[in-house]
Amino acid sequence: MKKALLLTCLLFIVNIITGFGQVTSDSVKNKTIGFNSEFSYKMLDPNEDLRKVNIFITERQKGNIKSGTVLIGSSLIALGDYQVSNTDSKFGYLMRHPTGNNQIGTEVSEAVVHSFQLSVSGTVNNWLAAHAELLYNPQQSFGTGLITDLERNQIQLRKGFILVGDLDKFPVYGAIGKMDAPFGQMGTVSPFTNSTMWHAFGGLGYGAQIGFKKWNVHATVMAVQGGAQFRAMNTPVGDSTNVPSKLNNVVVDINYKVGFGSNSSFIFGGSYLHGSAYCHEFPVFHFDPCNENNPAWTAYGRLLVNDRFTIKGGFAKTVNLWPGTHNPTPPLDVYAASKVSSKDIGVKYTFKNTSRVKHSVSAEFSDFIAGPDGAPWERQNQIVLGYSALINNSSKLFLELFRTDGYVPLNWISGSAPYAPFPPGETHSVRNAFSHGVVVGGQLTF
Repeated sequence: MKKALLLTCLLFIVNIITGFGQVTSDSVKNKTIGFNSEFSYKMLDPNEDLRKVNIFITERQKGNIKSGTVLIGSSLIALGDYQVSNTDSKFGYLMRHPTGNNQIGTEVSEAVVHSFQLSVSGTVNNWLAAHAELLYNPQQSFGTGLITDLERNQIQLRKGFILVGDLDKFPVYGAIGKMDAPFGQMGTVSPFTNSTMWHAFGGLGYGAQIGFKKWNVHATVMAVQGGAQFRAMNTPVGDSTNVPSKLNNVVVDINYKVGFGSNSSFIFGGSYLHGSAYCHEFPVFHFDPCNENNPAWTAYGRLLVNDRFTIKGGFAKTVNLWPGTHNPTPPLDVYAASKVSSKDIGVKYTFKNTSRVKHSVSAEFSDFIAGPDGAPWERQNQIVLGYSALINNSSKLFLELFRTDGYVPLNWISGSAPYAPFPPGETHSVRNAFSHGVVVGGQLTF
């Protein structure tokens, strides 16, 4: 395995050195700066397809992104929502942080900017490109306080990577930077809401990817920086620290595409993650260091019929127990530590349209299982029914109805110790809490 990977890397480097993507004087002189709203929509879409490295290299192969081009993109999501919960200040909808700082009582409503993105994507020649994305997202920021506090109103570099490869010349490509982990099928059929699967296992971190794409096979390996990364990945470094001084985490994914007809296909695959986020001892605090890594695996599939009807599903689970899901303090000590799992199933139908507006309806169920039967942190389920109108393949208006069952924040999921922020033997997780609501909004991309 190591010899084969080394040989592939050497061939990849040789192709670069020998100039399969040589820069000509014309390509340097004729650089252009412009907009491609369809491409920007695909790259800035926050929930439907999160394999951005794959999107970029594929768009280049299709000829949609010319060499010597700099593309500027932007996307703004604004929305209004209304939610009702059966438990005071327990709202499990994860498109904003589930916290009493901003959601109190049993009935809440808002009209807000959910997020804003600004991106720059550039191509040097036919084998060398880069992408960077700035993100403002006060509702899902890890900053403390209210959504009006400065700590939650920061701009961050959400993604940024250099991409090397030309699939027309060689089936191997590479990327290095800050990017989504190629673990499973984290995308959703819903127009706005991320699946619980993504919240549980969707990784984002520093690292390097190498991919192979040919004969309907797509295989990807990503080496990830150690410690707690930005999302869903964590491996101990040295003496159980989270100092990211080693490239000691890895993600492996392989999938196969079966085509039938001109617009129909079935993709199935599986992934392995060496260090998931579910490795902490009690009490759990998400970005703390771990003593041992906890791997995870996933299997997934997606059926597309006539470019209009989609069925997708997936299942992911950790290999080992999550130690921190056992609270040693009575009365919660009766609940044993548990493995973490998530499943997701969704359907989407796009109506046949004669205009430049594509109308779609969707339904999706996803869950997060973190404890044994009856534990306060046993599970959090989510159901989303959605409608969207995609305009010019780049902007959309949407309406969603949703319901969540369970209130299970990751931090202090099974309680805290010794006394803060909860007394011993207590947790803020509530198995029987549920909330439902409606969200309406738009995502305009340029």
